[in-house]
Amino acid sequence: MDVGKWLARQRKPEVWQDPHDGQRERLEAVGVVPVAPEPEAPEQPSTAPLSAFERGVAALAQYKAREGSVKVPRAHVERLEDGTEVKLGVFLSNSRSRRAKLTADKLGTLAALGLEWARQG
Repeated sequence: MDVGKWLARQRKPEVWQDPHDGQRERLEAVGVVPVAPEPEAPEQPSTAPLSAFERGVAALAQYKAREGSVKVPRAHVERLEDGTEVKLGVFLSNSRSRRAKLTADKLGTLAALGLEWARQG
């Protein structure tokens, strides 16, 4: 038997709680102590992944907060807090060219961020 594997097993909290006749005391006498159990990770609320439009809006809001403007170079790529990269310049160009197909809610969202072309009327 591999002593290293045996020792690692003995140190597991679930094994440490099940000693046989003085086994725990003998292990402690030679300096073997259990490893602390890993704290349970708090449950993250289940969130649905963002749609491409929602990612684009989040990227634009982040860009505007940082730069103070919604004038985005076409080649600009914005990295969201979750690590997602959004080709923001392309998103805005595509949204503008397809604005006739966007719903009023989506146009309103973009207009609220300061995009003049998204204002209805």
